[in-house]
Amino acid sequence: MNEDNTVSDDLKRQAAMFYNSTEREKPKEQMSWRFWRKRRLLVALLAFFGFFNVYALRVNLSVAVVAMTEPVETELENGTIVYIPEFNWSSQTKGLVLSSFFYGYLVTQLPGGWLAAKIGGNRVFAIGIGATSLLTLFTPPLAHISTGLLIAVRVVEGLFEGVTYPCIHAVWSRWAPGGERARLATFAFSGSYAGTVVSMPLCSLLAHYTGWPGIFYVFGIVGLVWTTIWWLVVKESPEKDPHISAAELKYIQDSRGTQAVEGSKIRHPWRAMLTSGPVWAIVMAHFSENWGFYTLLTFLPTFMQDVFKFETSQTGWLSAVPYLAMAIVLQFAGHLADWLLKRGILSRTNIRKIFNCGAFLSQTIFMVAAAYSTSVVGCIVFLTIAVGLGGFAWSGFSVNHLDIAPPHASVLMGLSNTVATLPGIISPPLAGSIVKDKTAEQWRIVFFISSAIYLLGAIVYGWFCSAEKQPWVIEADSDASFDTDGASVTTTRGYDNKAMEHSEM
Repeated sequence: MNEDNTVSDDLKRQAAMFYNSTEREKPKEQMSWRFWRKRRLLVALLAFFGFFNVYALRVNLSVAVVAMTEPVETELENGTIVYIPEFNWSSQTKGLVLSSFFYGYLVTQLPGGWLAAKIGGNRVFAIGIGATSLLTLFTPPLAHISTGLLIAVRVVEGLFEGVTYPCIHAVWSRWAPGGERARLATFAFSGSYAGTVVSMPLCSLLAHYTGWPGIFYVFGIVGLVWTTIWWLVVKESPEKDPHISAAELKYIQDSRGTQAVEGSKIRHPWRAMLTSGPVWAIVMAHFSENWGFYTLLTFLPTFMQDVFKFETSQTGWLSAVPYLAMAIVLQFAGHLADWLLKRGILSRTNIRKIFNCGAFLSQTIFMVAAAYSTSVVGCIVFLTIAVGLGGFAWSGFSVNHLDIAPPHASVLMGLSNTVATLPGIISPPLAGSIVKDKTAEQWRIVFFISSAIYLLGAIVYGWFCSAEKQPWVIEADSDASFDTDGASVTTTRGYDNKAMEHSEM
């Protein structure tokens, strides 16, 4: 009897300890403002700033080239004052300089995706941005030596930045729970547009107060600082993060599915992937969105100067407005997509189709409206709506790789971004050859081409899109046991915090 009482007392004490420890931990998990306690949110935040740097480093030349080629006061040897540009480039040369980045960017998409799938996307992501930041610091002196060296360094920068988009899908294939893919991915991608919003006006200010070389020095240093932080904080997978809670780790694994973390021999079914309708729907959508985006990203400052006679310091501010809208819409669209999926209001496939095709059709209309606008206010309003609605498209095609083939998502992103890089190579020289006299009529043709491509993208994606895991998907070999660096798959107390499933960004 005494033994029974002793056992009963021990059970009561253990139950009390379990209850008290659970109650102590609940407030910690519910303090959502402490985002670093939810490590996937910290990864998303740092990825946001990573893409911020990706586009700040990419767009800097679009504003700098205006300052580099506008006439400046120059005193000749005989004392005569003349106004001549520092770099007297033709429209074709300017288009080549602006598009040179994409020649390198095109090459490393698929290799970057393959490498990320093999060794993990976190390290390759950091190396890509870090190397680009370092090369950016050398851009001004090389530009002063020769235009050829400027083009060469931009090509090499493109080679390193080319791995970034495929790599982040390798990160999300391991870090993103199934029900949070849209919000986590679009939050990270919105950093691209935030980077554009901040860098365009800041580039204008730097060009005005420090001269155009200051643009490259500032953003190069910022990129190197980010690289250091990402390298130290972000791990290859949640299983490798020593600071992740056991509850969050289990939630991610249960939602994502177990998969090999390292050393897995992932085999990609290339023939099946390259003949898959849903894959090419993503590729076409990515191409269409990037055509309009790259055209505006590269030439919007020049367009504002040619058509509305804005100065360099003003073009950066006005050109940033559409991308601010995109950054905001991306947040809303990602959360809305996941909410609709969670509530069962629409199927995953219909969510992707409606968000993507609806955005493309709207962008077709507003790009045409912008082409016929006769006032700067009207033009900026229409372009802002057109670019902003692209946020819904990104909640469609940009996470679709993870829907149809999670183990192969980084390679599929490499494939789609390879084709989607072609607009960055084709559209600047094409626009440069069309806009020879800098007239509104010639710029109108550029906008018409973008509208037609948006419409084609809507048709193809609407017809072939799917968000169901494809039958050709090959899962990586996995082991039920994980090295969790101190964070076990299940808690030693045997409970899991279900509130993790409802956390918000």
